Amino acid sequence: MDTRKDGRAVDDLRPITIERGWSAHAEGSALITFGGTKVLCTASFTNGVPRWLTGKGKGWVTAEYAMLPRATNSRNDRESIKGKVGGRTHEISRLIGRALRAVVDTKALGENTIVIDCDVLQADGGTRTAAITGAYVALADAIAWGREKKFIAQRSEVLVDSVSAVSVGIVDGTPLLDLAYVEDVRAETDMNVVVTGRGLFVEVQGTAEGAPFDKRELDQLLELGVNGCAQLRDLQTAALEG
Repeated sequence: MDTRKDGRAVDDLRPITIERGWSAHAEGSALITFGGTKVLCTASFTNGVPRWLTGKGKGWVTAEYAMLPRATNSRNDRESIKGKVGGRTHEISRLIGRALRAVVDTKALGENTIVIDCDVLQADGGTRTAAITGAYVALADAIAWGREKKFIAQRSEVLVDSVSAVSVGIVDGTPLLDLAYVEDVRAETDMNVVVTGRGLFVEVQGTAEGAPFDKRELDQLLELGVNGCAQLRDLQTAALEG
C-alpha cells in the first residue's frame, strides 16, 4: 500500500489545524482539526485546589471528554440524559488528564486547578489523540493567564515539556499513521501513542483487533507514532507562538 483512499502516504498525518483562543470566555482554548475530526478544547483556571490537596502546595490538572450528540453519522443521546458517564468516556477523560499531568510540575503550578474540557464536534477517527494534542495548547494558555493574574509565580516553569498523541494501526498488513474512521474500523491492530516533545512515551494503548502483531510490527508502529508526534509538537509550538 503506497497511498491511501485520501491520497496520503502511509506515514502522513491528515491535514491538521489548531485555532488557538477559539473561545472568548475560557482562560485557554483551542479548536483542533485532524482531517474530519474536530475537537474543541477549553481550559478553565481556578485559584484553589480540591479539598484533598489543600495545604500541600501543589496544583491539579484534570480533563473531561465528551462527544456532541451528532458528532457521528447517527445521533447519540447525551450521557447527561442517560444519567451516567459511559465507560469509554470515563477512560478517555482519564487518559487526557494523565497525558497532561505528565508534563506539568504541580508544585510550580501552586494551589491552582485547571480543568480541560474536550468536546468532540465531529468524529472521523482519532478523537482522543486530537483531544490530547489540542488540550496541551489550551493548557499552556491557561497557565500563561494564571501567571499574568499573579496566581502563578512569574518565574515558575509549570510546563516541563509538551505532549501530543496520534493513532497508528495496521490495515491490510501495512502500518499506517493517523487513522481516519474508515481505516480504524478495518485495522487488524489499533494503537494510540502519547509522546512528549522530547520523544518520551507517556502512554501506549495497543490492541490486536483482528490478528496478533509481532515485535517488528510493534516497532514500526511506535516509530510512526513518535515521528507523527514530533510533527504535532511543531504544530503546537507554531500555534502558541502565533
